[in-house]
Amino acid sequence: MADMTVNKASSRPRGLPRINSRLVVMTLYLVFLLLPIYWLLNMSFKTNSEIVSTFSLWPRDLTIANYITILTDPAWYTGYINSIIYVSLNTVISLAVALPAAYAFSRYNFMGDKHLFFWLLTNRMAPPAVFALPFFQLYSSVGLFDTHIAVALAHTLFNVPLAVWILEGFMRGVPKEIDETAYIDGYGFGKFFVKIFMPLIASGIGVAAFFCFMFSWVELLLSRTLTSVDAKPIAATMTRTVGASGVDWGVLAAAGVLTILPGALVIYFVRNFIAKGFALGRV
Repeated sequence: MADMTVNKASSRPRGLPRINSRLVVMTLYLVFLLLPIYWLLNMSFKTNSEIVSTFSLWPRDLTIANYITILTDPAWYTGYINSIIYVSLNTVISLAVALPAAYAFSRYNFMGDKHLFFWLLTNRMAPPAVFALPFFQLYSSVGLFDTHIAVALAHTLFNVPLAVWILEGFMRGVPKEIDETAYIDGYGFGKFFVKIFMPLIASGIGVAAFFCFMFSWVELLLSRTLTSVDAKPIAATMTRTVGASGVDWGVLAAAGVLTILPGALVIYFVRNFIAKGFALGRV
């Protein structure tokens, strides 16, 4: 048996490395994921004539004119500013509402608590198109149409249930004895919640903030329906690349690259929190 093993090992030509199938599969998977992003970045540094006439893996005539157009045209950079404003408002409001709600679900048992929790999750499951017309009529009647707070409040309908679900799982992992000890030491609820409890669930807050930010950043239907001029988001501004002369592919690609950057930065700063969320089974 030992001789047969030696013969099988010696049958492989010397100098050829052993191929790791897992490494090959992972490499192909990463290439598959990163190829669209690379192609978008590649197009953003090309002219329209090169994009539509030739196929190249890198720009032949490198240009930054597409980025200059976005950074100097008020119609473009105000779209980014508007998106950042209502996304930030939505994240703050969603967490401010979800934190006490999640604490109540994690610490107290009351009549209908499970049904109420399930009802919150069903709001998250509903498509935004269902609420577009009611929100439009409501905000038009109360004077909130085309404002940042209008989009921020509309997105809370979907982000608050998700944030409550995520935070409730993290809060259940904190022993109730900590609450009781803090009350014995003379802490009021507000002081205890901010100074003691919130640092213990910082990972959960980071994960919830990440998902609230990403949903509000990429959501298109409500943000376009509830805005027209003053609070128009970048997603709506990107339709300006379509004109009588065709599609301005270079500017559109540059806008896409700049749209990816905020999400990438958020992922970088909360990556450790997301890993802890996976470990707890709430992500």
